[in-house]
Amino acid sequence: MLAQLPPALQKLQLPLRLRLWDGHEFNFGPTPSVTIVVKDPTLVAQFTHPSLDLLGSAFVEGRLELEGSISEAIRVCDELSQALVDDDDYAPPPRVYHDKATDAESISYHYDLSNDFYQLWLDRDMAYSCGYFETGEESLDEAQQAKFRLLCRKLRLKPGEYLLDVGCGWGGLARFAAREYGVKVFGITLSKEQLKLARERVNAEGLQDKVDLQLLDYRDLPQDGRFDKIVSVGMFEHVGHANLREYCEILSRAVREGGLVMNHGITSKHTDGRQVGRGAGDFIDRYVFPNGELPHLSMMTAEISEAGLEVVDVESLRLHYARTLEHWSQRLEQKLDAAAKQVPEQALRIWRLYLAGCAYAFAHGWINIDQILATKPHADGSLELPPTRADIYR
Repeated sequence: MLAQLPPALQKLQLPLRLRLWDGHEFNFGPTPSVTIVVKDPTLVAQFTHPSLDLLGSAFVEGRLELEGSISEAIRVCDELSQALVDDDDYAPPPRVYHDKATDAESISYHYDLSNDFYQLWLDRDMAYSCGYFETGEESLDEAQQAKFRLLCRKLRLKPGEYLLDVGCGWGGLARFAAREYGVKVFGITLSKEQLKLARERVNAEGLQDKVDLQLLDYRDLPQDGRFDKIVSVGMFEHVGHANLREYCEILSRAVREGGLVMNHGITSKHTDGRQVGRGAGDFIDRYVFPNGELPHLSMMTAEISEAGLEVVDVESLRLHYARTLEHWSQRLEQKLDAAAKQVPEQALRIWRLYLAGCAYAFAHGWINIDQILATKPHADGSLELPPTRADIYR
């Protein structure tokens, strides 16, 4: 059996077992915790260069199977890839302009998959973004409620204010802000499935007079300064580097002088925004978030500043997102039979890898997530903010 493997593979010491299509097995270490079952004979030759994109794609396409926990499989496959693949210094991505049709199609691909599928593993409010673990012992529901509260406190929401929620998802934050802080909310999404369920939940809570959710592109927002506060959670990852300036300028024109803008989203490890190496970024682009682009924190703060907003606070929540994704992955793994009834087999394979892989990526610093709070100063430069941020955490 050993002779069938490329020489580079024979020298590895990993907690990995390789089982071939003919039943032959080879252990790369004394106590394998993961087994890769190769179903496609042509795949063995490609194992001399096992990029994360290659391994992930082969699993999605059914060319290989994984035995063992999905999180352990991610860890071991990363070790395999590290041993044999150079972490290529990818060039910065080209700045490709995103039009409305492209963005709508990309959003629909990801978010219109199945509301029932998302409900299997998200919290009760279906917050599809990083939770906030104040002690580390919170349940997923508690962490998402804490995240909503943190966002509202950073925005210093007051009863009667008008809040714009850009990329409102299933409406959890919009309902929370209206219910707990007494604000009026205008939320937008490009996902028809999200909007349908979000409106049902608004009606169920009797918040129709406070929460208005619409299918709308951010480029079609009113830009007359009518909003007191703006929040954008997990949305600007879809904007694209070439569109960031326009995105920030639209938010700047939509908020009144003295108002606040909160941008909460995933950011790149690299200052030029290039993807994570060894094919992980390629896999995400192909199967999970088509046309998604992650800017670095410095790139985003520069665009916010050029748009006439002043950055007043930045907080990284990277380890909070690692824990959130661990919750999501574990919840999905516990409900695989139910999930298989909601989405096609290939989609389920994609999501199993995606959730476990992203938990690993955030834990290891491959990507980050930042809350960037900015304000639109008055003409004389004055701000409507307290001198410290102590009130946020009181």
